[in-house]
Amino acid sequence: MATNGGGAVPESVAAAVLVKSEEMPAGSKKVEELDFNAFADSKITVEDLIAGMTNMGFQASSIGEAVKIINDMREWRDPETSEKTTIFLGYTSNLISSGLRGTLRYLVQHNHVSAIVTTAGGIEEDFIKCLGSTYMGAFSTPGAELRAKGLNRIGNLLVPNANYCAFEDWVVPILDAMLSEQEAAKGTEAEFHWTPSKVIHRLGKEINNEESVYYWAYKNNIPVFCPALTDGSLGDMLYFHTFKSSPAQLRIDIVEDIRRINTIAVRAKRAGMVILGGGVVKHHIANACLMRNGAESAVYINTAQEFDGSDAGARPDEAVSWGKIKVDAASVKVYCEATAVFPMIVAATFAKPGSKDSAQKLPSAVNAHSTSSSFSVSESNPTPAASESADAAHVENEQN
Repeated sequence: MATNGGGAVPESVAAAVLVKSEEMPAGSKKVEELDFNAFADSKITVEDLIAGMTNMGFQASSIGEAVKIINDMREWRDPETSEKTTIFLGYTSNLISSGLRGTLRYLVQHNHVSAIVTTAGGIEEDFIKCLGSTYMGAFSTPGAELRAKGLNRIGNLLVPNANYCAFEDWVVPILDAMLSEQEAAKGTEAEFHWTPSKVIHRLGKEINNEESVYYWAYKNNIPVFCPALTDGSLGDMLYFHTFKSSPAQLRIDIVEDIRRINTIAVRAKRAGMVILGGGVVKHHIANACLMRNGAESAVYINTAQEFDGSDAGARPDEAVSWGKIKVDAASVKVYCEATAVFPMIVAATFAKPGSKDSAQKLPSAVNAHSTSSSFSVSESNPTPAASESADAAHVENEQN
């Protein structure tokens, strides 16, 4: 560009605008465009779509990275034992209320995950949907109008109050039976503690419905953790039950469950996290992986932002600073509402033709009425002391 003479651009302006570029590093990827002309005479597969999006930029590239990380989780095998990645799946309750429940059920039915963490609503809504339908509504429907009709709104979904009445009719007799078993075992060698994971295991057995996520978790011995078990309709039922059963009370021990999920993480040959949404489900999994000095891979999918310092908004790199994701881990956060993107990710990963048993299978539970060795995460757990020593040694090796 001319910089001198009549009509020339001032040198200072040219220098500011036309800064000389350095050569791009070797191996730099070019932005690619998804050209549908390439599919004019053929069907477009999910793999085609993801491949075309991976170098598109923005969240399309994050989706492609999520698919790559999950497929790496699925394909990894320990070179000595052939054990698979222990995959922790976390999701919030609204996703069970939505039609994404079927996708989550598929993962559990086919042993694609090793352990689950969700909220109280993520438990109860699964069973409630076995007892009554959830309906499409609108985000804009006035709350007062719905309240007068006995309809509860979850975003643009509607749940009739009658569904919760049906849930109460179903669950209270089960709570009665659980209390009777607890009281009958008191003071005997068979004395045991209920935990959130044992309660969910029992309810999954009792629902006996193949549409249920937790029926398949029960069938496949996949532990489901819910540290906030009382924060929802199930908590309402437990509260009501305290009056019905008084003076006897159902006791649910959260300490046994925290030992259990942390031990699963500590003993994993490799740990991966797939977390939809934020809050307790995200942090509970990440904190369990802290006990092993971090997960080897992580995929977050949520819409939260980090400017408010929330756990939900935190990117994977923040978890690295805490030791919850390893420094050299493969990780990505997809900024997207999960129902819009997770089915496509599953189609390109867990649901690919021939896919089965992607995740490490944990040893089967002994039985729901055992004490601390119940639902053992190790096939050789002869005594609590021996277990503690093994866990401590494993943690020390991981951190050294």
